[in-house]
Amino acid sequence: MDIIEDLKWRGSINQMTDEEGLDQLLKEKKISLYVGVDPTAKSIHIGNLIPLTILKRFQNEGNKPVIVIGGGTGMIGDPSGKASERKLLPKNVFDENVRRITMQMTKLFGKDGFEIVNNYDWLSKLDLISFLRDFGKLFPINVMLKRDVVASRLEVGISFTEFTYQILQAIDFYTLYKHKGVQLQIGGSDQYGNISSGIELIHKMEGAQTKVFGLTVPLLLKSDGTKFGKSAGGAIWLDPDFLSPYEFYQFFFNQSDNDVIKLLKIFTFLNKKQIEELAEQTEKDPGAREAQKKLAEEVTEFVHGKEAVVEAEKISKMLFEGNIKEMTTKQAQAAFAAVPSFEIKNEKINIIDLITKDKVIDKSRRQAREDVANGAIVINGDKVSDPESEIDPDKMFDGKFVVIKRGKKRYFLAKVIN
Repeated sequence: MDIIEDLKWRGSINQMTDEEGLDQLLKEKKISLYVGVDPTAKSIHIGNLIPLTILKRFQNEGNKPVIVIGGGTGMIGDPSGKASERKLLPKNVFDENVRRITMQMTKLFGKDGFEIVNNYDWLSKLDLISFLRDFGKLFPINVMLKRDVVASRLEVGISFTEFTYQILQAIDFYTLYKHKGVQLQIGGSDQYGNISSGIELIHKMEGAQTKVFGLTVPLLLKSDGTKFGKSAGGAIWLDPDFLSPYEFYQFFFNQSDNDVIKLLKIFTFLNKKQIEELAEQTEKDPGAREAQKKLAEEVTEFVHGKEAVVEAEKISKMLFEGNIKEMTTKQAQAAFAAVPSFEIKNEKINIIDLITKDKVIDKSRRQAREDVANGAIVINGDKVSDPESEIDPDKMFDGKFVVIKRGKKRYFLAKVIN
């Protein structure tokens, strides 16, 4: 099947501005296409990965992806459906965010066959008079007011700054078409209005027959109706400084049987036959979690590389087998990043004092003594059964923390402060 049919099968398309025209264009030639990312944070998250995965699919078919880092639009702020305006960040913060996100994009798309541009390079050169004369005259207010995101904000209010965002994004599409031959923009479902504005601007500037198109991806919901991409700890970041590859791997491995096949279609580059085989395996033997394992492997490799998959699976195996003592400090930090934690001083501490500190593990000293006497407490992989034992934080993990296990599966982390 062709790429549009493949995207439909994967459930990756929400809307297209002109399906027939785009389909015909793709039959005629390879194209340049783009996705925009505003650097409002130091990392992109899993929600950004959906349109980027589509961009990668086009790249794999020989088309040229262009990534637009919104160094200009990000300083203005895309109006969201929320009642409040976005907080404007200073330029030095944006510059650092741009640098980090550029590195992430290079990991996803490689060093060749794609291009990264920053819309600050052209938007910053626009003076007010040129903006109003050359572009403002082409955007009817009545049409702009009907855009979904703007319309949803009219009752609570929207600043002129955020109101003009759709014009700036339209200028992006026009600039990319004019200077880089870009003919397709891909974005989230909430970007359809902004994408349409760009197409309308190009048609007014270059002629109504100009072949430019838009495609949006659907809002991804889990089978329980909640939004996909959040965890108990917050957003699922792609930067390993904010979420370790192991935690990233585990996020996908822990997806439900009801969601895993849909996620395999959207986030992996497995073909239809491979995914249907995994669906069949899940139906026959859900306990084996083969589909979840494949999902975690494929997405982690795409985002973090093959070595990260090997490391994540190594940590998983050590945890399953209880081999905490074999872990390096870095592995343990990743493995226990999300467990309940508390702080201790860098000095020896009695086992009972340790596990009753801040009442995170045991609320009473009597219960703590029982747990220790019954062999229910394991410190850094060693069972402790003497209530008079002293724990030395410097003994393992470079003196940074102590890993405590209570019972069979409950882990805690005592972070050492100097």
